[in-house]
Amino acid sequence: MVDDGEGDELIVPRGAVELLARVLAHMANGHSVSVVPEHAELTTQQAADLLNVSRPYLIGLLESGEIEFRKVGTHRRVLAGSLMDYKHRDDLRRRGAADELAQLAQDLDLS
Repeated sequence: MVDDGEGDELIVPRGAVELLARVLAHMANGHSVSVVPEHAELTTQQAADLLNVSRPYLIGLLESGEIEFRKVGTHRRVLAGSLMDYKHRDDLRRRGAADELAQLAQDLDLS
């Protein structure tokens, strides 16, 4: 709950407060923050920038079917939602690989 000093109160959902806290933490660390609607169509360069990969690498992901896209004339367009779905799947895949390596190191007593 937020009081504006004039007796008016605004109730903010916990999820919104947590999101705002994460945004502010990123900004405090000097990182840029972008808010993009899920239905927004991105150019390949914008999508590559959001994933922090090169444009040619992103195009490889598009052409291999990892990320959905459509063509507008000769240009590829990526839905922000499709990009975030890929990022989520990739994060899960990376975490799984890291967990596997940690378990292997523990099994081999390499710690």
